[in-house]
Amino acid sequence: MSQHFSGSLFMVAAPSGAGKSTLVNALLAQEPSIKLSISTTTRQPRPGEQHGREYFFTTAEDFRKRADQGEFLEWAEVHGNYYGTSRIFVEEQMKAGTDILLEIDWQGARQVKKQFPQANGIFILPPSFAALEERLHKRGQDEVHVINRRLLAAGGEIAHAPEFEYVIINQEFPVALSELSAIVRSARCRFAQQFARNAKLMSELGIHADHAE
Repeated sequence: MSQHFSGSLFMVAAPSGAGKSTLVNALLAQEPSIKLSISTTTRQPRPGEQHGREYFFTTAEDFRKRADQGEFLEWAEVHGNYYGTSRIFVEEQMKAGTDILLEIDWQGARQVKKQFPQANGIFILPPSFAALEERLHKRGQDEVHVINRRLLAAGGEIAHAPEFEYVIINQEFPVALSELSAIVRSARCRFAQQFARNAKLMSELGIHADHAE
């Protein structure tokens, strides 16, 4: 993609129980310039949910039409409902200089990479399968058979870690959060982002757009 954005795109994936959401929420709290991407879905709003806050809600007919037109960076059907990440929304935010973060699975990340190869992929790993199992039990959210199913799925998900640019082992939470923050800060210093954010300076220094490819 030849267009340069002043914002960066981050994709964070992990097996269930690795601590992805906790890490992402902590990152967003300390990095207010990062915005969590809002997905589009065809499921009905739950009590308290608002259009444009938790999700962009739409009909199945509208979703399929937009998917056919290539509007989504990635999309999937889950339990009879469609979920997708709007390419238009993400690009508009990044043009405005906002960093966008996607909580995503490896299939979705693979779809995004095809359209947005400069996206920063980050995979969160547990320190061991035993630790993963312990965390799933401590959450107290699932029955034993659901936990066992999640553990079986985790092996297949972890096998896709090599497809991501960065891997964080979430053994000690403060360390993992520090590493996640470091990745964000490093991405902001990539040449393309610096060129887009500081176009006037680059021009004064004789650095031109074709240098940012």
